[in-house]
Amino acid sequence: MDIPEIPKDLLNCVEFGNGSCPSTSRTLGIKLTMYFFMAISIVITIFGNLGLIISIAHFKQLQSQTNCILLSLATTDFLLGITIMPYSMIRSVESCWYFGQTFCKFHASLDLMLSVASIFHLCSIAIDRYCAICDPLHYSSTMTKSVVRELLVFCWSVPAVFAFGLVLSEENASGIEGYETLVSCFNFCALMFNKVWGTVVFTVCFFTPGSIMVGIYVNIFSVSKRHARVIENPPENMKHDSKSQFSKKKERKAAKTLGIIMGVFLTCWLPAFLTVLIDPYLGFSTPIVLFDMLIWLGYFNSTCNPLIHGFFYKWFRKALWHIVSGKICDPCSSSINLFLDM
Repeated sequence: MDIPEIPKDLLNCVEFGNGSCPSTSRTLGIKLTMYFFMAISIVITIFGNLGLIISIAHFKQLQSQTNCILLSLATTDFLLGITIMPYSMIRSVESCWYFGQTFCKFHASLDLMLSVASIFHLCSIAIDRYCAICDPLHYSSTMTKSVVRELLVFCWSVPAVFAFGLVLSEENASGIEGYETLVSCFNFCALMFNKVWGTVVFTVCFFTPGSIMVGIYVNIFSVSKRHARVIENPPENMKHDSKSQFSKKKERKAAKTLGIIMGVFLTCWLPAFLTVLIDPYLGFSTPIVLFDMLIWLGYFNSTCNPLIHGFFYKWFRKALWHIVSGKICDPCSSSINLFLDM
């Protein structure tokens, strides 16, 4: 990030406790427009993921191994929307942090934790779909409840330890010239990484899970193409096997959905993580405004996740209708068949 030049009269602001915000050239109209679009993203993130959480938690038919991971992902994205994005919105629009440095550290730690946890959950969903589509005969013995539980513990605990340990120790900003002055003088609150930790964050939090997802999708795509050929030209012993045909169509749909999820994930997070990796080697020359935009593009991944599922899965739309219309209050509603007429 582009570290602004420190005025001479504020060089000793650490000593005198000056905590003024840097001035910006944004008009009221620009600020209101930014608030409007960011608020829309926050509302969709919160209520879209809340709809997924209630649907899977309430309807017994949806409580499968796959949907347990999806429920945990929705919880991660919901927490990001309700605890991180509103404060980041104010910081981004006002170019200032009004909530104190103690809360800044907690916010930054939780921000990094939830963002990485969301990415790890997407990777876990890809692994689950790989087992279901590429090795269906062993799926029930591979993705057991204990395996899913261990995956979810990993997706939450590793990002939590990594993020809070790194940010609270301030090792991420160690050796960055002018960082302490920015924090003390200009109410600066944004995650910055030195060369070592920028490389570690890029590798652990993005490149590794991203590579796993790409590799899995390539394999799933090739299997789905074979299944598509079978559906179009079924063998004699499968021509009347409607159950097998339906299963393969479901697999193709799952592969297509996974591909879109992966494409959105790469589009949203790749620019931000590349900046984290490269910026320390460029003397932190990335403008703060641009860096903020890339962070919000990453947040947008949590906004898109429930929209993708809502668009591709009728069971989610049907469950959402039951929630909005109040039918969920019926004691028998948890047992209804959401897959009828689909």
